[in-house]
Amino acid sequence: MSQQTQQQTTHIEHFIGGRRDAGSGGTQEVYNPATGQVSATLHLAGEADLQRAVATARTAADTWGDVSLAKRTAVLFKFRELVAAHTEDLARLITAEHGKVLSDAKGEVGRGLEVVEFATGIAEHLKGEYSDQFSTGIDVYSFRQPLGVVAGITPFNFPVMVPLWMAPVAIAAGNAFILKPSERDPSPSLLIAELWQQAGLPDGVFQVLHGGKETVDGLLTHPDVDGISFVGSTPIAQYVHETATKHGKRVQALGGAKNHAVILPDADMDSAADNLTAAAFGSAGERCMAISVAVAVGEAADLLVDKLAQRAKDITVGNGMDSTSDMGPLITPASRDRVRRIVTAAEQDGAAVVVDGRELEVADHENGFFVGPTVLDKVRQEMEAYAEEIFGPVLVVLRVDTLDEAIEVINKNPYGNGTAIFTSSGAYARQFKRRVTVGMIGVNVPIPVPVAWHSFGGWKASLFGDHHMYGPDGVRFYTRGKAVTERWPEPHHASGASFAFPSSSDH
Repeated sequence: MSQQTQQQTTHIEHFIGGRRDAGSGGTQEVYNPATGQVSATLHLAGEADLQRAVATARTAADTWGDVSLAKRTAVLFKFRELVAAHTEDLARLITAEHGKVLSDAKGEVGRGLEVVEFATGIAEHLKGEYSDQFSTGIDVYSFRQPLGVVAGITPFNFPVMVPLWMAPVAIAAGNAFILKPSERDPSPSLLIAELWQQAGLPDGVFQVLHGGKETVDGLLTHPDVDGISFVGSTPIAQYVHETATKHGKRVQALGGAKNHAVILPDADMDSAADNLTAAAFGSAGERCMAISVAVAVGEAADLLVDKLAQRAKDITVGNGMDSTSDMGPLITPASRDRVRRIVTAAEQDGAAVVVDGRELEVADHENGFFVGPTVLDKVRQEMEAYAEEIFGPVLVVLRVDTLDEAIEVINKNPYGNGTAIFTSSGAYARQFKRRVTVGMIGVNVPIPVPVAWHSFGGWKASLFGDHHMYGPDGVRFYTRGKAVTERWPEPHHASGASFAFPSSSDH
């Protein structure tokens, strides 16, 4: 299956109305970041493709929304089986175009599957409420209905997981879904589309449309698109939210992050160093929940930095397809060069480069987009290495004297996605949890991504919109509530209407 999939995606097309479609737009190249070589040609959407995809989705939504919950969930159960059976194929497509190691790619598919499993139980989450005999002969009840046509605009760093955070909940709730994946690693989206089709999903309910800003703007402004889900950088998230809401759409737009981990002197320092190393350098740091700042409190700093340095130097960097690799390349040469520049600027501003990955070369992969694990100590808050979301394998260490100072650092940061504390004190952990202005918190857990039956999302500049992703918030986002006040009067009372505004005390 894997070789066949790779051959099919030499030309990566759209998936509209149940079939692959080359479309009417231009093309661009897709790269293997481990080798720097072109791996495929991506077909981009033109205006006609956008209009056709939305029109097809609108027709499909009108029918799919009336399909029984039993039939919808039957498709979800089958889709779950198919995704699980094709985990290896999806993972290989991810690694070939994103670069993350194969084990990490498989883990991504697994986390996406958790949301598919949540969506199979959509009937429980769509149950309304009923008030019998609220007034004499009058009942009041509520229920939820799908929005209609929704679009997901997803990032390069999780080409399978993030679409699976969106589409299964949207589709289970009765919507038609248009996926606009990243142009950098688009192949997995086509395999996902084919698996939906094999699961029995009607044509047009899930579609894939490739493109850049023009395609995004077309979805944000199209009158027949009812909702937008977005994950990406904060400036783009803010633009998506502002543009789409101006055009009357419901929007959830998740932005960037600068995730801190506070390490107290009473923490298990070996455990903290192990967890921070994995959280900072896994997937080459290209995660919105990566720990990019270690806030070392008091005497924890020197010991922590020494242990982080030892572990960072032991990481094997290479092609993600190689089972001996712990970390792969960055997604583009521009990403690589930006990381190098920020590290150099920090060094010039007085930061200590404890571990330097700027000049890393991987044998037989000299053209790959690699940067090695990098640890910067004695970083100050005004430095670019702290202020910017680096999105690379760089862990910066800030030193503070107290937990209060650490909390102040976190709360002053414009982002509020995820944070963690490493301590053996329940009192300190409770203080931290209650005082930080961050949406997702880990206690001795470095990457606190909630399980599927909770919801994912941050605060401040990490989220634009009222709804978090997947879980109960996802169901609320992809549906609208209706409340019905109902009376069936006896025939001889049928003409007893009043012109006064009714209240429950009138009956």
